[in-house]
Amino acid sequence: MSIRPRSLAAALAVVLLPAIASAQAGYKVLATSRTATMEKELNEAGKSGFRFGAVMGGETAMGGKEVVVVMARAAGSPGYQYRLLATSKTSTMRKELQDAAEAGYVYVGQTVFESMFGGREVVCILEREAGQRGDSGWEYELLATNRTSTMEKELAGVADRGYEIVGLTVGQTAVGGNELVTILRRKR
Repeated sequence: MSIRPRSLAAALAVVLLPAIASAQAGYKVLATSRTATMEKELNEAGKSGFRFGAVMGGETAMGGKEVVVVMARAAGSPGYQYRLLATSKTSTMRKELQDAAEAGYVYVGQTVFESMFGGREVVCILEREAGQRGDSGWEYELLATNRTSTMEKELAGVADRGYEIVGLTVGQTAVGGNELVTILRRKR
């Protein structure tokens, strides 16, 4: 029995393509103690098709106080661009979130970043597909208070206006000390 070249090529494609695709998928872990370095690393990984998965700030065994981001890559990913917003002034964070949304970025994660120089900052990570421009269509709201009872009242007020919660951290801010910082959004 002889195997025709075309049949052999088709059989090999069926067997090998899933293995090649799964070899291209994977994870990347980014860790740094500097916010500027993290944004650069996010963008480098994004160009390679990695996409944001999760973020956490805190102490790591080897690195001290770091922000750790896990990114995942799927075969055929279009690539992504990232903007990292970090501030100890919650009053400016809302404006920065909205400016990023108008440039096509969408909120994907939030943590508290404790750097050697900047102290404790609330950090938001925003993402857009590579090459995407224009408004994302989202409107952002930020609530910050040091009392949980106040936060509940404020959340009830923005829920009535159609906002959904996308992130919550407890961050030490320049104005309020330890505050609950809640990020919300709604479609325009």
